Amino acid sequence: MIQDYESEDLEQVSEAQPYWTRDTLREVVERVLARSHFIVVSNREPYIHRFDGEEILCERPVSGLVTALEPVMRVCGGTWVAHGSGNADRESVDANDRLAVPPRKPEYTLRRVWLTKEDEDDYYYGMSNQAIWPLCHIVYQRPLFDIHDWEAYGRVNRQFATAVLDEARGHQAIVLIQDYHFALLPRLLRNADPNLLIAQFWHFPWPNREAFRICPWGPELLDGLLGNDLLGFHIRYHGQNFLESVADTIEARVDRDRFSIVRGGQTTRVRPFPISVDLDALSEQAVAPETQARVARLRQQLGLTGQRVLLGIDRLDYTKGIPERLRAFDRLLGSHPELLGKVRFVQIGAPSRTRIASYKNLAREIEELVVEINWRYAQGPWTPIVYSDVPVGPDDVTAYYQLADVCIASSLHDGMNLVAKEYVGARPDGDGVLVLSRFTGAARELEQSLAVNPFAVDEMACVLHQALSMEEPERRARMAALRGTVARNNIYRWAGKIVDELGRIAMLRRLEVAE
Repeated sequence: MIQDYESEDLEQVSEAQPYWTRDTLREVVERVLARSHFIVVSNREPYIHRFDGEEILCERPVSGLVTALEPVMRVCGGTWVAHGSGNADRESVDANDRLAVPPRKPEYTLRRVWLTKEDEDDYYYGMSNQAIWPLCHIVYQRPLFDIHDWEAYGRVNRQFATAVLDEARGHQAIVLIQDYHFALLPRLLRNADPNLLIAQFWHFPWPNREAFRICPWGPELLDGLLGNDLLGFHIRYHGQNFLESVADTIEARVDRDRFSIVRGGQTTRVRPFPISVDLDALSEQAVAPETQARVARLRQQLGLTGQRVLLGIDRLDYTKGIPERLRAFDRLLGSHPELLGKVRFVQIGAPSRTRIASYKNLAREIEELVVEINWRYAQGPWTPIVYSDVPVGPDDVTAYYQLADVCIASSLHDGMNLVAKEYVGARPDGDGVLVLSRFTGAARELEQSLAVNPFAVDEMACVLHQALSMEEPERRARMAALRGTVARNNIYRWAGKIVDELGRIAMLRRLEVAE
């Protein structure tokens, strides 16, 4: 399926290259994926078309997945298959539901899949986000399992399989599936076309086998995922949990030494691939004149002149630990009244999954906390918390990072947490302090951050005080080390390591055929 390459040469590029770049990734892609059609599958699309009156606007959603994958697709080309969710999306595609993106300089194809409102409700809001999402995150949110949601999940996975097979027809194709919305898709593709090379990246944790046992459709989910040739997680621990779940649930041969699973004569390799960001691109954006103008405008609009700024910037999700960090800030102000009038907490919470009751309750809890804390400590026009639940674009996100003396990424449980890495990337000035939850994948890499247990509110208050009190030489030393880590382990390295592993799998396939 994939053309021959010298594996020793590829290993040299993969391991010896100190900093991966677009050119490095392009070299590996051309060597490994030569004449193969690259297909990415995700629920979220990289570009959304919406009506603004009679005008159609093209927007790029604020999404960690899109932020991570867009640079890769621009290098690899190929096709991105995703759900068309914008109200003007149908007006923006050709007769085959395709369009070239990015709009100003097309480098790959977007293929949109259309879902009914009922299927979107049950597959996305139901099975994906009220069953699988809480099942995999240890935040004590009970999963809800509904047969109608499960049936819709199967229908949508079959619908995406049809679209992917249509895009792969007539090509030597490699399919890279993203995330938990498509656990059944790999098996559907494998059964339809055994020649496909199929990989999947799971963007959040995998639970331990005891937690996974409560899922009524656990065997089906595992069988679906074992249709992959390669299954990636952020960290090795999540892969270990997956192997244990398989061993405990279905008939398969689990090789813990090689981190592989054989089911029905087909091998699935399980590997850690810690996802990241493009540090150079973030740094360039941070120093751009338009970004600096946004920083000045936001500082004035939000009343931040002369203030130390703590920043939280997240989707409104119960895994992100937003109420816990607000309570920690409350404790900080109560313990250190000298900070009153001198420090402000800016929390940006982009609305997410607003049709789900637990998310509505979270939004209400956050709003009530903000009102309560602001009432308690207000002094004249000064209030301690600036809160906004209005979505902001990527350019404004970078400006907020520039404003922040301290960025808090205090997720209760997270596969990686790209906010932490984005903040580091957006600080080419070398200043700023990152406070990071121990329960994120990013904490395994970003060792010079200030680690915190988000469940321990008093501990987090102490860490926030440490961050605000840190002297400039220490801040700069920590940030320099953090930036070095993100520079080495950037998004191009993430993609290159996946492509590298796919190349090895393809080579093994050829050897098996030759025998």
